[in-house]
This record gives sequence, structure tokens and C-alpha cells, in this order.
Amino acid sequence: MIRVLVVDDDFRVAALHSSFVDRIPGFTAVGVAHTAGAAVAACAELGPDLVLLDQYLPDRLGTAVLRELPADVIMLTAAADAATVRAALAGGALNYLVKPFTAAQLASRLAAYARFRAHLAGDRELAQEDVDRAAALLHDADAPAAGLPKGRSAVTTDRIMAAVRDAPSPMTAVEIADATGVSRATAQRYLADLAHTGKVELSLRYGSTGRPEHLYRWRGNRA
Repeated sequence: MIRVLVVDDDFRVAALHSSFVDRIPGFTAVGVAHTAGAAVAACAELGPDLVLLDQYLPDRLGTAVLRELPADVIMLTAAADAATVRAALAGGALNYLVKPFTAAQLASRLAAYARFRAHLAGDRELAQEDVDRAAALLHDADAPAAGLPKGRSAVTTDRIMAAVRDAPSPMTAVEIADATGVSRATAQRYLADLAHTGKVELSLRYGSTGRPEHLYRWRGNRA
């Protein structure tokens, strides 16, 4: 379980973001803080894995306290100026989400963070392709969902893309459905979208009955 501390000066916003986090499998909100000082204290007491950090706090800016937080950080803020974004990324923020955003957008970035964290788990030597893949995994969810077909979920699209991309060999729609927890029909719809955009390659495999089976393979860089 990934433990999350939410830091926002607005009590209602902090509670809303905490509720977003608690709806996402594999994540739990362990606390909230409303000032930079409280965020530092909460990190020491609760030991979160991830901090969702606002920029405009009453005592200090989020970018000023970022380096003092012994956890990974994703900025959630209305600050959209280039200087603040540069400061946040230079200070070690792993991602940056501008308010207002939807629950799906936050969920998509947290899912990407979970894959990034899993990829870098353990103590092992990494090849350059492993490092490149970690960076790619972290930002898989950053593309806007506006281009999705009507009725499609950005979170489901992200999960299915990850399943195909991480598979060592081509997968069937049934295998992808099992891996992502969606129905076969849902998997087939999303796979058809991905095949149409060229992200996955569709091929046929003929079994003993002579009936073809659809196989899906990731066409992009696996890094």
C-alpha cells in the first residue's frame, strides 16, 4: 500500500484530494497538513511514501519546503507559471498537476507513479534502458484525455496500455482483461482504439480449430 500525505491550505480541498486518493486501489491517505511546517512534522510522524503538495501555503511556498520532505512529491497547485514549475522540478518533484483537475487525472498520475515505484523497487543495478523506462513510466499519464473516444476512461486506457507494453509476448484480449480487471468486451474496445492509433499491433494466430485468435503487441518503445 502506498501511503500518501495531502498538503493543501484549503481544508475542503485537502479533504477532497484525500477522498480521491482513498478511491484508488493500492493507495491510502494517511493524513493531511495545511501548512509547510505541519507537512514537515507529518512526514516525520507518519512516514508517507508520497506527498501531494500545494504551492501556496500560508507559512512557506511548497517549492521552498519540498527538499525538506523525506518522501516522493507530486505538486498539485494552481501555480502554472514557468518559474514555479522549474523550481518544483529542480527541487525534486516527480510530477506537476495544475488545478483544477479531475479525479481521473489524479488517478492516472498516481497509477503511473505506482508503476514507476514498482519498476525501481529493490536494490539492483540498472541498465540505461531501465532508467529510461522508469522516466517513461512516471509520465505515461501526462497526455490529456481529450483525444479519447467518447465514453472511454483515461485510467482504463492507461491500465490496458501498461498491460500490453509490459507483456513479454503478444497477449489476447482475454489475457489483457484478466491482467487489468476489466471485461473482455471492454478490453477489446480499448484495444481497438489503441490499434487504430498505432500504439498496439494486431496480429492473428490460428489454433487447432482453424479459428483465428487476435493477439496484441506494443508497438512503441518499451523504455
